[in-house]
Amino acid sequence: MSRIFSLKKYFLLIFFISVFSLLSVTYIEFVLNEKPCKLCIYQRIPYVIAIFVCFLGFTSQKKIKWLFFLALTFISSLFLSGYHFGIENNIFNEFSGCSNLNINLIDKTDILKSLNSNMPSCKEVNFKIFGFSLATINLFISILISLYTIKLLINEKNRSN
Repeated sequence: MSRIFSLKKYFLLIFFISVFSLLSVTYIEFVLNEKPCKLCIYQRIPYVIAIFVCFLGFTSQKKIKWLFFLALTFISSLFLSGYHFGIENNIFNEFSGCSNLNINLIDKTDILKSLNSNMPSCKEVNFKIFGFSLATINLFISILISLYTIKLLINEKNRSN
């Protein structure tokens, strides 16, 4: 019974980390008025998914299945944040959706729409906490949660065999 209780606590912990992360970036965006780039917005998706997975894992009897989905969720977060970290540090080139280049636009309404959206480039680091960009912090969190969730999955698999 203690094994199930500890998995329930783990799902609860990741649930609160995910909620806190989403509330933090919402505060940074709307209260501090720091506009996110497209990759910053995409990096929120795994946290939204994690909230649902954690709720289902907390309430379900088959917790190992939801641990697997949680691992996949944060591995995808790891790739997104790793790619964003790489763009910020000139390891990777920005994908075309990240930059505000209007060179390929021909129609004047498309050009005006693009100029009005005013989304920052994924290369720009406009907000830092303790000297780290939010993509760097997300990369660190995603690595930790992914590794620990995989460790829990392996332990649960060994217990069931």
